[in-house]
Amino acid sequence: MAAKKSAKKSLSLAPVLDLNEAGALHAKLLELKGSNLNIDASSVERVGTLCAQVLMAAARTWERDNLAFTFAKASDPFMKTMQLIGVNIDHLLAKEIQQ
Repeated sequence: MAAKKSAKKSLSLAPVLDLNEAGALHAKLLELKGSNLNIDASSVERVGTLCAQVLMAAARTWERDNLAFTFAKASDPFMKTMQLIGVNIDHLLAKEIQQ
C-alpha cells in the first residue's frame, strides 16, 4: 500500500475545460485518488469556473490525504484565467514554473 501512495501519477488536462468537461475531469481525478499527482495544464486554452472548482476541490482532497497535487506545467491561458477568477494556485505550482 505504501508503494501505491508514493507513486506519482500524471493527468493531462483537455484544451477546453468547460461545463461539458467537468464531469469527465471529476471522474479522472477520482480514478487517481490515493496517488501523488502531477497535473499537466500546458495544453489548456480555456477554463470554466466549474472545472476550476473541481481542480481546487481535488487539491484540497489531496492535501487532506497528505499527498502531492502539483501543476507540473501550465499554459498562459490557464494561469491567466485562474488569476482572473481569483484562484491562487502558486502553492500548487512545480518549482520550475513558479512565476
